[in-house]
Amino acid sequence: MISITLFLLLCFVSVSVLAADPSKWQRLEDDGLHDPSNDALDELQQPGDALSGLPYDYAGNRVNWIKALQDGLIAPRTNLFPDTSIRVIDLDIIMNNTGEMHLVRFPHRQHTEWLDCNNCHNKIFIDKVDATPVNMFSILQGEYCGRCHGAVSFPLTECNRCHSVPRNSFKGQFGAQYKEGESREDFKVEAPLE
Repeated sequence: MISITLFLLLCFVSVSVLAADPSKWQRLEDDGLHDPSNDALDELQQPGDALSGLPYDYAGNRVNWIKALQDGLIAPRTNLFPDTSIRVIDLDIIMNNTGEMHLVRFPHRQHTEWLDCNNCHNKIFIDKVDATPVNMFSILQGEYCGRCHGAVSFPLTECNRCHSVPRNSFKGQFGAQYKEGESREDFKVEAPLE
């Protein structure tokens, strides 16, 4: 028991050290995207300098953006126009068309803290259960979830972040997971402003 506790403590300390270590991020001149001979490269902030104070994540750009938002370390602009109201929706969707993989839990809350509903509905996802033919082939081609994941959000190689509900543990109805007293009408998407 002591050895397991020490191992877990060592893992926690290692992750904390990684988060504070700017060398864990590749320098711009070494990333294969920026021209190292360009004199203007010195004007750009190095990723390690910009990101090392944020919560560490082992995937993608090594920042846990949701934790950074929840901890108040970042405060993304919620709107461009003062009259725009932001609606954070706390509603999970459980998707069961996952083959042998675990079921997918789509958490609206973490997405609507960053994005307005109209970013996805009804352009990328139809606002009706099972109306959008989401599949991994399309996602890997940059459709549906792949519009952001693998581009600006954690990469698609992190299967267990979405496929997070073991099949044998889920006892409810698939689709929207309404809390007591809620219904579909509480979550209607308004028409986008044109």
